[in-house]
Amino acid sequence: MSTDRQLPKKTLETWDDQYVWHPFTPHEVYRNEDPLTVVAGEGHYLIDADGDRYLDAVGSIWCNLFGHRRAEIDDALREQLEHIAHSTLLGNTNDRPVILAKRLLEHAPTSMDKVFYSDNGSTSVEIAMKMALQFWQQTEDGHQSQRTKFMGLANAYSGDTIGAVSIGGIDLFHARFGPMLFQTVRGPSPVSYHRPPETTRAAARQRFVDDFDRVIDEHGEELAAVVIEPGMQGAGGMITYPDGFLRHAAKKVRRAGSLLILDEVAMGMGRSGEMFACQREGVDPDFLCVAKGLTGGYIPVAATLTRDRIYQAFLGPPEQGRTFFHGHTYTGNALGCAAALATLDIFENEPILEEVRRKEKVLAGRLETLWNTDHVGDIRQYGLAAGIELMADPDERIRFDAAERVGMKVCSAARERGVFLRPLSDVIVLMPPLTITDDEIDQVVSAIEYGIKQALQ
Repeated sequence: MSTDRQLPKKTLETWDDQYVWHPFTPHEVYRNEDPLTVVAGEGHYLIDADGDRYLDAVGSIWCNLFGHRRAEIDDALREQLEHIAHSTLLGNTNDRPVILAKRLLEHAPTSMDKVFYSDNGSTSVEIAMKMALQFWQQTEDGHQSQRTKFMGLANAYSGDTIGAVSIGGIDLFHARFGPMLFQTVRGPSPVSYHRPPETTRAAARQRFVDDFDRVIDEHGEELAAVVIEPGMQGAGGMITYPDGFLRHAAKKVRRAGSLLILDEVAMGMGRSGEMFACQREGVDPDFLCVAKGLTGGYIPVAATLTRDRIYQAFLGPPEQGRTFFHGHTYTGNALGCAAALATLDIFENEPILEEVRRKEKVLAGRLETLWNTDHVGDIRQYGLAAGIELMADPDERIRFDAAERVGMKVCSAARERGVFLRPLSDVIVLMPPLTITDDEIDQVVSAIEYGIKQALQ
């Protein structure tokens, strides 16, 4: 009812506590940490039930590219509603996903030829994994069916569905679901800050590359595919790779005869300064998974892009059973695809990528000032994404006790300066809209500095 818009904040909070189970949220402390009750958005800002405005410095969890209520996307959704909101893509088609597939491939690496739609980042990765497994079963060279295993990196995160959890490598998120998971080959993590005292950062990075190569050498013949988040491991703590690693990894995987799946759910759609992070190193994957920013942060739509070589292995008379038997009710949702088409329009009509490359340098310069702030252990940045890791003792690399909730306390204090942030444990995450201004970058970093001092003074 329209009167729902006038409900008092206290009523919303009471119903929230009574009826809603929030994701990744420790409810024992949830209300005590004064969560936002968002009722509106405007540009780069969230507006809460008190009418207060907060700069959305995590892009509503990494998906809002151009701000809230972006006119072009709003208009595209209204226009699409004059036609149809959804029709099935199972054995039929719709004009919006058809046009989006063509235009999306025009921006993708040249190796990409086909688009398979789904609903979110987890499903886009699982689809790639299932396609890879079935591909090897259906290639003419029958012995290739021995390729039944997948390799993921330690500290990796590709979502919360069972296949994505299986390939993931964050014990806090994944370990308790062990009985449900399938076995995978585990590669190393690119973490270089948390290293033995006698080891340099350069040596730690080289060790990561060497260990990656060793795992490929040991398991290459049985690997159906290797899954990598290019540019930065996001939910693992905003962990960056050694320079040139993705290019090196792609060559190594290719020599092993395996397939390469790139999970670009977080770092794709312009975050790196290129449309896709793999383009920054000139890498052509076998699968490219995209979601989050695909619709500008409006509607859940995901896509798994792949090569014609993969697609061809699924062709044959129906009675052969070579079909890819996978799909979702809202696959290729017309309303979501309309939002995605409007998102591509913005990329094509404005110098978004050029500006991201410039703002990457602005952000880097501003983040440098945080090294003078107590308890800043490490600052990691890739494109217009960054993580500031807080430590009880940065020199000795001693963490805070998890019970202290330091990261959340810092983010709560930053709200006093009009900035909304959400941490990964004690890593303060920055994933702002790509259209953030230089002044807003300054506001965000200043709010983090303030938050650290307030929470840890």
